[in-house]
Amino acid sequence: MNLFADKKILTVSQLTSLVRGVLEENFEHVWVEGEVSNLSTPASGHLYFTLKDSGAALRCVMFRGSVKALRFRPADGMKLIVRGRMTVYDQRGDYQLLVEYLEPQGIGALQLAFQQLKERLAREGLFAEERKRALPLLPRTIGIVTSPTGAAIHDIFNVLERRHAGLHILVSPVKVQGEGAGAEIAAAVTDLSRYPGVDVIIVARGGGSLEDLWAFNEEVVARAIHGSKVPVISAVGHEVDFTIADFVADLRAPTPSAAAELVVTSKSQLLAECASLERRLQQAMLQRLHSARSETQLLQRSLKGPDLVIARLQQRVDDLSQRGEAVVAWTLADSRQKLLHLHTRLQHVSPLYRTRAARERLEHLELRCGRAVLSALDARRSDLGRESSTLEALSPLSVLARGYAVVEKLPEGRVVKSVRQLLPGDRLQLQLTDGSAACTVERIAPRELDLLDSTSPRG
Repeated sequence: MNLFADKKILTVSQLTSLVRGVLEENFEHVWVEGEVSNLSTPASGHLYFTLKDSGAALRCVMFRGSVKALRFRPADGMKLIVRGRMTVYDQRGDYQLLVEYLEPQGIGALQLAFQQLKERLAREGLFAEERKRALPLLPRTIGIVTSPTGAAIHDIFNVLERRHAGLHILVSPVKVQGEGAGAEIAAAVTDLSRYPGVDVIIVARGGGSLEDLWAFNEEVVARAIHGSKVPVISAVGHEVDFTIADFVADLRAPTPSAAAELVVTSKSQLLAECASLERRLQQAMLQRLHSARSETQLLQRSLKGPDLVIARLQQRVDDLSQRGEAVVAWTLADSRQKLLHLHTRLQHVSPLYRTRAARERLEHLELRCGRAVLSALDARRSDLGRESSTLEALSPLSVLARGYAVVEKLPEGRVVKSVRQLLPGDRLQLQLTDGSAACTVERIAPRELDLLDSTSPRG
């Protein structure tokens, strides 16, 4: 009997796909807050991190397209508010949040990016007071970088025409907000600073939100103002608005009109109020346009397309790449340890190691042998001394030295030991201690004992 005949059995992939469908349908747009940990930014450009609080942790991924739109860079320990949709990463069976938008908790993303860039440029010295230049007393040519249709250019013209109609004005029209505006502003500042005869440059824009004024917070604009050959006045936004350009410029004007006043003369209260009303109207229109644009972008990001599939595959590639790097690192470390162990063993069995040990033993034996030879020589020398003393005591020469002589009968040279071997007239040779002497026997006088033994043969 088959117990599973009437049951529908799912594969792991099928079950994971069903779970992913449930999550994506029911958690399509969620807002989550938490603290960032395990932040990772691989070469693919995606952003991987974990949001956690005191009770749980949530894996998050932000794909490259959304990361490019970030104005600031998240970091471990930062508290974020994120928006995204829940899904499942099939290869690990983990649920995760596909983040589409994020911002710091308690502070806006643009504000954080503004603070990060401001601190970095301040450390480089771009805001130093000692490098700021004074404005020319009577400028003849004024360069203006602003929008040709905005309120700022009109405010500046009004003041300049009323106060000094003979001034030469060069306007470099640029976009003052939106994509590419920062690059246009930076290029215009650089070109005007190199133009012959320009005495001062005004960088101007009407008021707006932080995002409206963001082009003047871009690093490229700050470095262009810093590198200008002539003084630069920053006149961006309202009096309460501050941008990076304000800190880098040689002088900050609270408004574009005030910038014109600083260059030539003061402006009237009426022009200031008109300019303020115009800027407020423009700000309201720009904010409305920005709100509509943000809603449109939100709807576009909500559409599912092939880029999501590609991004998921890229996430899997990132995961496999990290695992592969870990395996390679472990293998290399293990091989290195084995190689070191084999090298140590090889040293102990190496002919060079054995030869060195044998050489040391040979040197030790050679030293012992030398000591033994010297000891034996000393013993033999001592024995030789004793034998020599004994031999010297028994030597005939010693006897001769005491007055005795060796008698030899000539011509045969036979040693004479008894008078019975002699006859009168025999020739003799006497061997003394220091030489010899020849003599002749004149008479023979034997001892009394020898006379009694007259029968003894003579030799």
